[in-house]
Amino acid sequence: MHTAFDKDTIARLRGAVGASMPFGATGAAASIHNLDPSALARLNALIGEARRIVITCHFVPDGDAIGSALGLAHVLRSMGRHVTVIPPDETPKTLAFLPGFDRLMPYSRYGDVAVGRFRGADLVICLDFNASKRVDKLERVLLECNAPKVMIDHHENPENFVDVMISHPESSSTSILVYDVLRSLGLDCYIDAEAADCLLTGMMTDTGNFTYNANNPSIYLAVADLVAHGADRVKLCKLIFDTFSESCLRINGYALSEKMHVFRDYKASYMALTRDELNSFHYAKGDTEGLVNKPLAIPGIVYSAYFREEKEYIKVSMRSVGKFRVDLLCEQYFGGGGHKNAAGGEFHGTMEECIATFEALMPTNLERFTESEESTEEKM
Repeated sequence: MHTAFDKDTIARLRGAVGASMPFGATGAAASIHNLDPSALARLNALIGEARRIVITCHFVPDGDAIGSALGLAHVLRSMGRHVTVIPPDETPKTLAFLPGFDRLMPYSRYGDVAVGRFRGADLVICLDFNASKRVDKLERVLLECNAPKVMIDHHENPENFVDVMISHPESSSTSILVYDVLRSLGLDCYIDAEAADCLLTGMMTDTGNFTYNANNPSIYLAVADLVAHGADRVKLCKLIFDTFSESCLRINGYALSEKMHVFRDYKASYMALTRDELNSFHYAKGDTEGLVNKPLAIPGIVYSAYFREEKEYIKVSMRSVGKFRVDLLCEQYFGGGGHKNAAGGEFHGTMEECIATFEALMPTNLERFTESEESTEEKM
């Protein structure tokens, strides 16, 4: 059972956690990610001057994109700012438990109204994406917006389409990066229980509940601080990782039982679901979230792919363990990218052609996309 702390208790708990957190020479909070002081100063000035702020994220938003966006929105609203969160498209209903979900304004549904918010904005904050194309059909609206733009992101090779860039690919999630920015600016006093739940959700979903990219001790100090702010980690674990609709369970069971192909010689696996198969299980957005990870539980399997048929393309998701770079594989052959062990892309063609492309690559993938040396830098 989660305890609702009063303000004095929260202050005491945060003080205890804060004693373990890094601090600078002046006593102000030092950043977890070695944030650029000049970028922080410029962001602080922009927030100070802005009254109407738009926050956006990548299309097909996940828990980190929406968690970081809503968490930051809660903080900025507590500071008296008018904030609109505009994802490019609809957010999975599996994240509907997040405070502020009902205030999202997806561009795919609100169109001209969303455009009006961009045109009237004093500041646009771009979260969890590194290139303007990652907002899909919202790209032109974003680039033509005259307001200053800020990027806070953890993907490699960011494009410079913004005025202030806070990019840290070593970070395990954008949500912990947003938390670090707020803490470094002294704005963490505005993090209430709702904001804490959102930020912790992003951290949990992008690390598989801290099962990968999660060996940096600072992550757990941040978790402790968010719990001290009122985040309910037990509740979030249940909602994120242990709550499924009947159709969700059935489609995942079908995929694993009937559609999982394992190639032990190549240490690879893939699953593919056509639109007809998805429809037969009354598929809803988010129902197969995490499915691509399942084959990695098989000893010896190094990387896994999941292909899902959409209206105009095949959605490609890949995951790996160890040194295998699915980001490079997705970038070179599926028009995408991402992180070393978690990436995605698109295939424009038939499902049969997509599978044939993947199978043709398997004999040489291990040699071509395995790092020669393990990076020594821990993910934050």
